[in-house]
Amino acid sequence: MPFALGQRWISDSESELGLGTIVALEGRTISVLFPANGENRVYARQEAPITRVRFNPGDQVNSAEGWSLKVQDIEEVDGILLYVGLHSETGELSVLKETFLDHNIRFNKPQDRLFAGQIDRFRNFELRYDTLKNRFEQQRSELRGLQGPRVSLIPHQFHIAQEVAARYAPRVLLADEVGLGKTIEAGLILHQQLITGRAKRVLIVVPGALLYQWLVEMLRRFNLQFSIFDEERCNNTQSDTGNPFDDEQLVLCSLDYLTANPNRAAQVNASQWDLLVVDEAHHLIWDEQQPSNEYSLVEALATTIPGVLLLTATPEQLGHESHFARLRLLDPSRYHDYQDFIREESTYKGIAELAAKVIDNNHFDNAMANQLTEVLSEQDIEPLISVFNSDSNAIEQQQAVRAEILQHLVDRHGTGRILFRNTRSHVKGFPVRLLESYPLHLPQEYQELSFDNLEDNLRPHIAYQTQVPHSLQNWFDFDPRIDWLLGFLSANKRQKVLLICKDAATAMAIEDEARTREGIRGTVFHEGMSILERDKAAAYFAQDEAGAQLMVCSEIGSEGRNFQFSHHLVMFDLPEHPDLLEQRIGRLDRIGQEFDVQIHVPYFEETGQAALLRWYHEGINAFESSCATGANLFQRFQDKVFNFVENKDGSSSEFEALIKETKAQQSLLKTELESGRDRLLEISSAGRTEVQPLLKQLEKDQESTAYLSYILGLFDVLGIHQDDLDETSLLLRPGEHMLVDSLHSLPADGVAVTFSRDIALAREELSYLSWEHPLIISAMDAVLSTECGSTSVALLKNKALPLGSFFVECIYTSQTNAPANLAMDRFLGQAPLRILLDQNGRDLSQQVAFATLHAQLSPVNRHIGTKLVAASQAAIFELVSQAELAATTVLEQRVAQSQQELNEHLDYEIQRLEALQAINPSIRSSEIVHLQDVKDKAQEYLNNAQLKLEGLRFVIVSHQ
Repeated sequence: MPFALGQRWISDSESELGLGTIVALEGRTISVLFPANGENRVYARQEAPITRVRFNPGDQVNSAEGWSLKVQDIEEVDGILLYVGLHSETGELSVLKETFLDHNIRFNKPQDRLFAGQIDRFRNFELRYDTLKNRFEQQRSELRGLQGPRVSLIPHQFHIAQEVAARYAPRVLLADEVGLGKTIEAGLILHQQLITGRAKRVLIVVPGALLYQWLVEMLRRFNLQFSIFDEERCNNTQSDTGNPFDDEQLVLCSLDYLTANPNRAAQVNASQWDLLVVDEAHHLIWDEQQPSNEYSLVEALATTIPGVLLLTATPEQLGHESHFARLRLLDPSRYHDYQDFIREESTYKGIAELAAKVIDNNHFDNAMANQLTEVLSEQDIEPLISVFNSDSNAIEQQQAVRAEILQHLVDRHGTGRILFRNTRSHVKGFPVRLLESYPLHLPQEYQELSFDNLEDNLRPHIAYQTQVPHSLQNWFDFDPRIDWLLGFLSANKRQKVLLICKDAATAMAIEDEARTREGIRGTVFHEGMSILERDKAAAYFAQDEAGAQLMVCSEIGSEGRNFQFSHHLVMFDLPEHPDLLEQRIGRLDRIGQEFDVQIHVPYFEETGQAALLRWYHEGINAFESSCATGANLFQRFQDKVFNFVENKDGSSSEFEALIKETKAQQSLLKTELESGRDRLLEISSAGRTEVQPLLKQLEKDQESTAYLSYILGLFDVLGIHQDDLDETSLLLRPGEHMLVDSLHSLPADGVAVTFSRDIALAREELSYLSWEHPLIISAMDAVLSTECGSTSVALLKNKALPLGSFFVECIYTSQTNAPANLAMDRFLGQAPLRILLDQNGRDLSQQVAFATLHAQLSPVNRHIGTKLVAASQAAIFELVSQAELAATTVLEQRVAQSQQELNEHLDYEIQRLEALQAINPSIRSSEIVHLQDVKDKAQEYLNNAQLKLEGLRFVIVSHQ
């Protein structure tokens, strides 16, 4: 093409310079000025790596003076293009000389980029298509929101998450027994609500002692970065609204802090939230005349926040009326009167008993069949009963009928929709717990001390340091527990051992002694360490071969961490509360533990340690079983127990009487709990049958080689360095020439990752890279939010086709611009819509799949590709216009199909909830109204769906 002064060109290698203007023609060279940057380039005429900028009719172009023009016609005078069209400000027909185009024009549309010579790498076009396809599949997946968390695939937890998270503004009470994973259930619900857009702002309110545990749990398991708000944070926050709580999307706050600061409580209540989570909800004491400050605060929040999750392991710990108060927070219009609640609840007892019969019987006699027919009067269940009683049907058929009948009964259960409670007796998979206690003689150094309080009696080594501060002898030099520990570790060299004591100083001293005296590989874990240091310590302990044999933790080690790869727990001292004791054991006693949990307690004879040990073991059986009644019994007997501990009297007749009285009370409470078991509630909470297909699909997806191949290719294109750490993990680091400046969850010093759920569960220092990890989401967004892979030129070597013939391949998505909370991607989404036209305009997309075509193509040098496009620009432009018409027709068909699917899905849900509401008042009218509103709005957005061209490839046939 001949050059002329004033023509506009773009650099093939430096497109960021914007539009260049030819300012000099001198013999064999040309000079191009790029006014946007002030840069000047001199090129050889014959090899200039620049492309002429030429817009087409229908394009909107901007002038350097700020007005724009929609191109209707193009003229050329003395080598300069003149664009003719309507002036954006005057509306008059105007001419815009190319010399006066805006210098900062960026070519974002694929066709503009292709014509401007901005041709992407061959592999990037495939990556963009695969990214669009994978994102669409994830948006439509039934697993959405459940794939990302670093948690074991435990049926009852995923059943609750699947049941609750899909609801609009869920309001439920999660009341599983200790160790069954209420925090995980809440995290699964939160994660799915946030991933699907049903919630954006979440407030978690917990007792102060649990703040750190929740912060770590949400980050480590669910990649949710919560911010702890205390007075310092509130004072340092500069919010535009004047309310510090408006500054973050995910906020974690202490209940104690809010109740002690009414002004902050008012501010948090004034902020807009989608979901409220309250842990340890049984501490919210309620009285009809005078509720506690804590209850009143949560009640005020629950009144204004649409979604509420309450967590408690003991829903009726403070009495049945207290349990009613929890339900009242969730639905005050439904649970407004305690006496009405008692009367209504009595009617559900019969349904629960009937459900127990359905579970326990393999044949329904006439009396039971009549009872089922009467209770389920609006359903024709006689055919189901006939199938169940038929001897000719397989066990699988009978089980399916049993499950269907139970579901009908569950739907009639008063609290079954808002209360979930699993018990250890109903959920299997826990290990056996065995106590080994080791009586030791109290050394003379300790006998000479004065034990003035509870702490001194339980931890004489601390009393020694306080009372004999200048002694030349350290406590660990004579304390027989150290010798016992070193002997135990030497005898069990191949076993991982977790030791928990109360304070950090003791933990560090024990680890130091084990290392220096016996060369034992150990590590410590305490509150004085940073999160990174704790992670490294946990990782060292988790390693199989070269890892630590011993981990010594302060009390913080009993909160939240999973060390179930070990089954030996040493309690160097005993905690003062059975809940703390259970927390310690809970680091090893978890669903999935493969061995019996061995609990080792060295203690001093004839001391307060011996008294507390006996009361825990013989009185409430807290070591060898999870004691649901422990807190209740401790509250009742605390003063008596501590009196014996402080007086070192663990063998008197009075203490024996206390043990006997405790055992009697425990037996009574246990009987009450068992008699109060609601088997129907257990069925609805566990959901084993319904959730199995989901768990199998999660396991299958975890093993997908296609996922791994795609992700590694994605990292390559983005410029992320990948270094193998071992067979199951990688170190990812930002490269020097990243496609984008930064990616979420990819720090400057890198991150260690694994694609295996099992490895991630065992090694908490590794990030678990699933489809829903922030790094993967951020990486996919980086591709789709930039022009990466939006253009391509390739050769098709096929002698069966005419030499020089060509194809145009267009990739479109459909967009509705609907708000995230409508979850429109469930129906329309952004499935890549592909149109493949030959040079005669015939659509071959149904005959030739993307992968089939791509496998036959070869990349083209960018400079050559630019020349090939320039030679066929008019024809390409015409084919792109035809492709858009064809895509519009397909879009109309998709919209019609989506509208039908949407109507069928939402009509079914609305009718189901309306039918259930007639028999179960726990179905909130707001849920039904919300679904109808979603249906109406979704229809409107579907009708306004638009196409977006995401990728454009020019394919030319070659015979070489």
